Amino acid sequence: MNKKRILEVLAELKKAPKRKFTQSYDLIINLKNVNVKQTPIDFFVTMPNLKGKDIKLVAFVGPELAEQAKQVFDVVITETDFKNYDIKAMKRLAKTHDYFIAQATLMPKVAAAFGKVLGTSGKMPNPKLGCVVPPNAQLAALKDKLTKTVKMSAKKATNLQCLVGKEDMDDDVIADNVMSVYNSTLRQVPNDTQNIKKVQLKLTMGKPIDL
Repeated sequence: MNKKRILEVLAELKKAPKRKFTQSYDLIINLKNVNVKQTPIDFFVTMPNLKGKDIKLVAFVGPELAEQAKQVFDVVITETDFKNYDIKAMKRLAKTHDYFIAQATLMPKVAAAFGKVLGTSGKMPNPKLGCVVPPNAQLAALKDKLTKTVKMSAKKATNLQCLVGKEDMDDDVIADNVMSVYNSTLRQVPNDTQNIKKVQLKLTMGKPIDL
């Protein structure tokens, strides 16, 4: 797969009838010769460009980061706020927010108070993604990274799918995002391109086209 082919497919997708809303571009990667039930594929990709979707962020922070966090995140929770969240409130928070960040010094208490709900919903602060931060972290930079990050996961079916942009974004931006996700996927599967069955791009309401 190459950028030229992606641009050709984007041009083809744009011939579809216009909708009353801005559609998303979804990348679909179908795998082969991979037993995802035995060895699940689960990773994050930080693309070079924004994905065109607003994200909502929650931060668990101590006094060192509290003021900075209020400038950056949608919800800021300090240790004294923990008591305000029962199971129902935690579930609502997990459902309506994309990423959770925790100050490293607070992480054990976050795990004890919120772990049961955030763990089962896959929303626990993830150190591999940089979401467990030191008390001197630069939170604006972390937010910028997360707005470009997508999760790729194949645990039951052998297909990966993610948002790579919106139809009102520049084609080159979309193409670069697609290439980034594709190349990252090759590094995550055991046998490079031999594990790729098919790669497709589609609009929200459209049919997928092979890349």
